[in-house]
Parts: sequence; structure tokens; C-alpha cells
Amino acid sequence: MNVFFEESGDFKVGAILSQAGEAYQVELASGKRTKVKTRDVLLQFEKPSPQELMDAAKAVAADVDLEFLWEVAGEEEFGFAELGAEYFGHAPLPHEAAGLVLTLHGSPIYFYKKGRGRYKAAPEASLKAALAGIEKKKQQAIIQAGYVDELKAGKLPESMQPLVHQLLFKPDKNTIEYKAFEAAANELQTNPARLMLDVGGLASPKDLHMGRFLFENFPRGAGFAPVDVPTAPTDLPRADVAAFSIDDVTTTEIDDAFSVVKLDDGTVRVGIHIAAPGLAVRPDDAIDKIARARMSTVYMPGDKITMLPDEVVNAFTLAEGNDCPALSLYAVLNPEDWSVVSTTTRAELVPIKSNLRHNDLDDLVNEETLASGEGEYPHKEELGQLWQWALQLEAGRMAKREAFGLKPEQANRMDFNFYVEDDVVSIVRRKRGAPLDKIVAELMIFANSTWGKLLHDSGVPGIYRSQGPGAGGWAAKMQVRMVTHAAPHQGLGVDQYAWSTSPLRRYTDLVNQWQIIAAAENGVTAPLVAPFKHRDATLFSIVSSFDAAYAAYNEFQQNMERYWCLRWLGQEGVKMVDAVVLKDELVRLTDVPLVVRLPGMSQVARGAQVKLDIVRWDEIELNLEARLLEVASAAPDAAIADEEDTEADTGEAAAAEAVEAEGAVAMVETADVTEPASSATPSSTSAP
Repeated sequence: MNVFFEESGDFKVGAILSQAGEAYQVELASGKRTKVKTRDVLLQFEKPSPQELMDAAKAVAADVDLEFLWEVAGEEEFGFAELGAEYFGHAPLPHEAAGLVLTLHGSPIYFYKKGRGRYKAAPEASLKAALAGIEKKKQQAIIQAGYVDELKAGKLPESMQPLVHQLLFKPDKNTIEYKAFEAAANELQTNPARLMLDVGGLASPKDLHMGRFLFENFPRGAGFAPVDVPTAPTDLPRADVAAFSIDDVTTTEIDDAFSVVKLDDGTVRVGIHIAAPGLAVRPDDAIDKIARARMSTVYMPGDKITMLPDEVVNAFTLAEGNDCPALSLYAVLNPEDWSVVSTTTRAELVPIKSNLRHNDLDDLVNEETLASGEGEYPHKEELGQLWQWALQLEAGRMAKREAFGLKPEQANRMDFNFYVEDDVVSIVRRKRGAPLDKIVAELMIFANSTWGKLLHDSGVPGIYRSQGPGAGGWAAKMQVRMVTHAAPHQGLGVDQYAWSTSPLRRYTDLVNQWQIIAAAENGVTAPLVAPFKHRDATLFSIVSSFDAAYAAYNEFQQNMERYWCLRWLGQEGVKMVDAVVLKDELVRLTDVPLVVRLPGMSQVARGAQVKLDIVRWDEIELNLEARLLEVASAAPDAAIADEEDTEADTGEAAAAEAVEAEGAVAMVETADVTEPASSATPSSTSAP
């Protein structure tokens, strides 16, 4: 005796070897033996053989007219044998009954299963909907196949053109566009980004990196809706100074300017004047919401995405020839030792006489000309005095830094400025610590530290940058944190450091400017009138949001700088390059700030000079393959040999020393990102 039975949703046949209670011992055609419960048996038959029955049943199932079978079934539940008698016109033979079971089970849109061998015909409306769905899928499959053919032919289908970024960065995997795109990439043995470039969805790898960043961080676009530009109070006093700024030629958000006045008693009054949008923009107004949504200006070589609309920036930037609203910090100095006698903070209109540019002055203003008094350039006397004060400020910070147990800063390293025009990149080396850079950096650090102390002494919370050892005891890595109370920044050598000098490009600085104005104007009542109070949940939220946004922006800036470094290699036709060893298998190119991993490189001292052969690079993956040709000099570069906490991340060096200062000079801060300097080109990067 043979049986046709169901097992785990599949139908099988076999010969009964024995029966024990409610179960059969059955031998399948393959020779395998299995135990089958009697309730799972749908048919028992003598002939034909199990395999012949299954072959005949499959032939019957292939010939069944589903539409007619569905009509015959009626609306009530039925057993397969009952329906077989109606459909075949006689009691079904074993192979016919088995074929009918296969048909019923294999047609779930026509027949719903109700139990072992029992079914019910689908309602007419449900059947029509299901058949329509199947037809739709067939048509979609035809369209999808057409998309695949177009993609393989190097053409982007019209329906995919508005979906380029979505397909790459956040695809809906249920759409036929994505399925076709994935299928074409698999068949062409390429990845989605390369395929999109090949079919013209993206013009270049630069558009890929830019598109990913905008898609993730500016999903509604990087532009601004029209805004009403707020105006500063009209009753501000006018400062009796002739201020000047020092910036890179590309800088448009001019946040800071300086003035120097000799007083009758022989002292010197230095003014640090910071653009003051905080006098007009108020918390929760339209402009504030825009700034808070962005948190910072985004910098990249050759371009930027500003935190504030251009018309707002233009209203408050410290532009030459204008009387600009500013928050001024005046320091009265004793010129004998350049010690600080007193400081004063006030809001006022500051006449901006000059916007000096590094590109015009760097060759004229250096340590030699400042010492000898040679050369002629604007604000020569004032710059000389600021230089003397900057040196004293630096010496004081270094003493404080060493008191914290840190090594002195390395000044013999290089910074790089990126300039891009018509997709041609220029990468210009600038020695760290040049006089103009140092002047701006030291005065900005002084302002941020002084204003941080003002907030603390006034009992007003602010947003501070703090650096100290992390968890793990004396050997723990130095960590930078953002906090809302005064705390030392050991890397900079100051007791507190509140970002306050770039309110046009960083939201934290705008927040601190509101708090500083309240502290300067209200004295002991400042805690009552300041926009943000102690333990203010909104202030904590701002810190958290800023950290996340600023990290994303800095990662993007680093990626774009890496992209332009790779472009520079091709643009200049570079085949061999000089580099310096950072650590282990990491080297950094000398002419551009590009870090390369050389797997298997023999042990070479940190700071050693080497020559590399460029093998290939990938502007999509942002990696470079090179091989070591020779060790040009085994003598370590001091700036590298003494550099601490340099880390590698997937082949790149995430420099542990960050540009914390506002000037182009890199005042060391151990952090995970390199922070752009406002008064240098914002795309500057540190390198040895």
C-alpha cells in the first residue's frame, strides 16, 4: 500500500512498511524512511507506484483550468475529493486527486486552505484584486528589466533622475527603481556610486561626496528662504578707534577686528572687536531658528555653506569703511612688560578702517621685519604692538600649559590653505605660527578666556570648551568637552575658554554673545536677565546638537580636503612624492596634507623622511595606494617625534591636535577633529 501525504507544507508519496498505532513507517522513492501520522495522509493507493503517481499528479495539475475550477468550487468550504468529483465528472482517480491537491495548494489566491485537504474558494472581489496585483507585478518586472538594460547601456532611466541621491544614500528597497539599480550594479560587477557616475547621474566624485553630505544634513536644501534682516539698536555709542581685521582673501564672515590706541598715561589700549549679531538677533526669532538649525558654517575647499543668510552676514560683518555694531573687549596694557592692567566690555559701533588680507601681507609681515622695523604696510605700528603683546600672551599660556603637565606646543609645523577655481585646486603651505596668525590666535584666545571668566564671575552660564584628562587615571588621553560652566582648557593653557569670537559662523558663539552682553550691561542682576539660566534644558540641548553637527561638518571638511588632495595629485601629474612617517604604517605627504597607510612597511622612526611611488588613487573611496621607494632621511622630524595622540582611522590620520584658536596659527587642542580657523582660510589643515 502506498500513501500520498503532507509534510511541513510539502506533498510526498511513499510505500507503507508498517503501521504502529496512529503512524506509518513509510519509505520514500529516495530510499529514505520517515514516520507519517495518519492524519497527514490524504490518499492511500495500490497503483501506480509512488513515483509514477507523483509524475502523473504533476501533469494533471499543469492541465487544470483554474478559472473553471474556481467556478465549480462554489462559495462553501469543501474537501478536495468532493471538488474532484464535480470537476472530473467522476470520483477522481488517485493521480487525479493528488493533482487536484497540488493545484489547490499551489493557487492561494484562488483557494484558501482551511485544513488538511480542505479549501474554500476566494471571494470574487479578493480574487480580482489579487489577479490585478499579479498583473501589476508582471508589468513592473517588464519595466524593471527595461531599466536594467538602460543602466547597462550607460543611460540613467528618466524615472531615476529625480531619485539619484535617494537611490545612493537612503534607498526604498521596495521600488522597482532600486531593484533595477541594484540588479544592474550586480550584473556589471560595480558598486552603486560608480554606476551612478557611469550613467551620468552624478557629474563627478565631488558631486557624490557633496550630495551625500547635503542629503544627510540639509535634506531641504542649503539655501535660505527670504528673511527680514534685523537691525542693531540705533543708540549705540561710536568708538573712537580705527579698527582693522586680518583675514584670508576668501573670508566673507569677518567676525573680528582690532584697534590700538596710546593713552595719555603711557599705557596702550587694545580693542578686540567682535561682530555683534546678538544685538539684533534674539532667541527664538526667525534668524535664531535658522542659525540653531544649522549650528555652524560648513567649510570646504572652494566653497562654504553659511550658518546665516548672506544678507544677515552682510549686515553684521566687519566690512571696511563701515561703522559696525560690535561687542568690544578693551584691554589696557603696560607697554613695559605688556601686562594687562584692566579690561572692559561694551557694545558699540566700531569704525572699520581696513580689512587686511594674509595674501597681501604674509610676505611683508614676518618676524624679521617686525624686529627690524623694515617695510611699509598698513597699520604697521599697531601690528608691531600687537605682535609684542601676542608674544607675551603666548609665553603666559605656555607656562600655564606646562604647569598642567603638558609639553610645549610645536611651532615648526605646516598649515595648508586650499583654493579652488573652476575645479582647479591650489594647495598653499603656510608655516604655523606666522606673526599675523599668532596675533589673531592669541588675541582670540585672550578674548574667549576673558569673556569666559566674565560669565563665571557674573554667575551667568555659558558654553565652554574644556580639556583635561579623561577617565583612566594619569595615563588617560586628554579629552575636549563642551560644558556649561567654567573649566580649564589645559591644551590652550587657560583657566576657562568660552567660544565667543565667531558669532556669524558658530551658534555657540552667538549664544555666548547674548550671555556676555547681559553680564556686561547688568552686573549683579545679569543672572536674572540673561537669556539662558543655570541648568537650562535648552542650553544643554544646544550643546548636544552643536557637538553632533560640528562633528559631521568637520568630517565632511576633512573628506573634501582629502578629495582635493587626490585631485591635486592627478592635476599636477605627480608620480613620486616626499612624505614623513607619523607612526607604524602611516605616512603624511609633505606637499599636501594627505595621510597614507603603507601596509607591511618596515619599521621606520617617527618623523623620518621617505619617498613614495604613487600607484593609484580613488576619488570615490578617497584612498591612495603607494609604495615605499626609499628612506630619504632616518633623522626624525622633531614636530613628529614629539607629536602625541596622532590616530589612524581607516587609512586616514584623525589628527589629535586641533586648531582651536581663531587665527590661522594652530593652538593645540587634543580633539578628534581639526577645527577651521576663522581668520585663515576656513579650509586650512595642519600637517608637519
